[in-house]
Amino acid sequence: MPDTSASGPQGAPGWGGPSAAGHPHHAPPAHRRRRKWPWVLLVLLLLIVGGCAVLFAVVSNESDKTVTVKYEVTGDAKDVKIVYTTWSSGNRSESLQNVPSLPWRKQVDTKGFVKGGLLAVTTGPRGGSVTCSVTVDEGKPTTATASGVAATATCEGF
Repeated sequence: MPDTSASGPQGAPGWGGPSAAGHPHHAPPAHRRRRKWPWVLLVLLLLIVGGCAVLFAVVSNESDKTVTVKYEVTGDAKDVKIVYTTWSSGNRSESLQNVPSLPWRKQVDTKGFVKGGLLAVTTGPRGGSVTCSVTVDEGKPTTATASGVAATATCEGF
């Protein structure tokens, strides 16, 4: 009697004859494999849309909020030039002032504040030292110091 344990008629494996263990050979049940990439793509899309919505809400809240910006320049220099930025309704503008003696202070309540401001102080032809300081809403001040003739202290990124 021919051995059909490993193959069926004409040597076709798994033809339904008994397997090597003596049990009839059954094909595994058809398992439909689900694709994962559409779900991954959907989750990524939802994360991106959600992140954009949160960012928009934060930026909208920041631009509608009124903040107090305090500018201050101290030191012993005379005839200094001061350049500073202010904001109004999201628009940035620069102002220049020639100041004969220090200290100099300015406080601005503004709406539409955007980070990335500037306060720069340049000493005059007689030199001296200057320190600039900018505080936004009682936060940690941004400071810088310079000394010498035509030296510049720059407070930025507040």
